Amino acid sequence: MDTLNVELGTRSYPILIDAGLIGRPDAPLYLPALTASPGRRRIIEVILPDGEAHKTLATAARVLDVLVANRFGRDCALIALGGGVVGDLTGFAAACYQRGVAFAQVPTTLLAQVDSAVGGKTGVNHPGGKNLIGAFHQPALVVTDTRTLATLPARELRAGLAEVIKYGLISDAALFGWLEAHLDELLAGAPAALAHVIRRSCEIKAAIVGRDEREAGERALLNLGHTFGHAVESATAYKEWLHGEAVGAGLSMAAAMSRECGLMTGDEAERVRRLVERAGLPTRIASVTPAAVLEHMTPSWRLTTRRPRSRARSPRTADERRERRPRHR
Repeated sequence: MDTLNVELGTRSYPILIDAGLIGRPDAPLYLPALTASPGRRRIIEVILPDGEAHKTLATAARVLDVLVANRFGRDCALIALGGGVVGDLTGFAAACYQRGVAFAQVPTTLLAQVDSAVGGKTGVNHPGGKNLIGAFHQPALVVTDTRTLATLPARELRAGLAEVIKYGLISDAALFGWLEAHLDELLAGAPAALAHVIRRSCEIKAAIVGRDEREAGERALLNLGHTFGHAVESATAYKEWLHGEAVGAGLSMAAAMSRECGLMTGDEAERVRRLVERAGLPTRIASVTPAAVLEHMTPSWRLTTRRPRSRARSPRTADERRERRPRHR
């Protein structure tokens, strides 16, 4: 078993990575194995709907209602078993309930295993924009069972690769080159290849979060492709594209903009676009016009420009420059 640590002083926590950590798949998938393990603790299950369209205050309230109805105290712990939406919702509920209780992440999608389960960003969407309501609330533990990816639909697997490509772009050129050489293995679900990118992605994110937990600077790099991607998701009401698919398009848009700004060569931008395309991800969203993208980015820009003048800069996207801050994950 691989063990990585997110170093945050007294709030540090481990990321455990291995195949078979939560038992064999069963119906409904991994829930029976997980609920059988905590021993004598009382367990209440809450089944949440799937998809970004359900990452709302109303869904978070369902979790909080169950906690209140069952009179859970501050010594309770929430366990997020599922993908990024489940993790974000569960973490947000844990941050809110009785001013903060413990929670653990047990991600079962590639996107959650390489990205969203690590780092403590929790929250829900709002009609005005994605992830506008939330809290930084670190998990006590991340348990990544790579065997869960064997049951993952191919579309979800491809969506997770967008975040892995991002890590290669922001931090590790060798990883980007490795992805170009081994992409077919990843798309085929090869366990060794998947384990490699999960570990490397978590290493990169854990190091960045350890240095900049609340996104005062360096952590903004983790949002590469997300300003455009979030705008695409919002413009399509979170119903047409998976988060990773939108991020894939966002990476291509960011590369194209960087090329136009003279921050990347044409060959470099094309290399990004080609890898995104080979991963089976969209490189552009024909149904969303540039005007619609700008419209759905506007709320974040307004939040930025309402800061005191001593701190505010001109409105910017998350993807303009490495040193400029984005607003949301």
